[in-house]
Amino acid sequence: MSKHKPPAGPGRYAYEGLDRVMHEKARLGILTSLITRPEGLLFGELKQLCSLTDGNLSRHLDALHKVGLIEIHKAFEKKRPQTLCRLTQFGRERFLDYLAQLERVIHDAMPEQGKARKHAKTAETEWPTGWAPA
Repeated sequence: MSKHKPPAGPGRYAYEGLDRVMHEKARLGILTSLITRPEGLLFGELKQLCSLTDGNLSRHLDALHKVGLIEIHKAFEKKRPQTLCRLTQFGRERFLDYLAQLERVIHDAMPEQGKARKHAKTAETEWPTGWAPA
């Protein structure tokens, strides 16, 4: 019989607050970049910070804009087009809620202090009865 306690309550690890729109790697980078710069970032800066191509960044910005997480402002500076992106207030609130959910995932994944080292060693060397590595 396993010594592990079952999760507390149904859906304990469902993490409904992890929004698929934000959870994509490139979009997570874009949102993280924008939350650190409330005044916004130019398209070129975002492209460089997130290591994305023009087309890929445009596609992700469109997805974030469609759900109201970011706003996009287009202008010209010395006859050159400039695109400024920044989080909306709604986007800022949603992203902070999303980060709180990620913190919950991390908290849930971390065993109680002291048990972590013992569990890590046990997990590498012993399998519960009836279980074997694939």
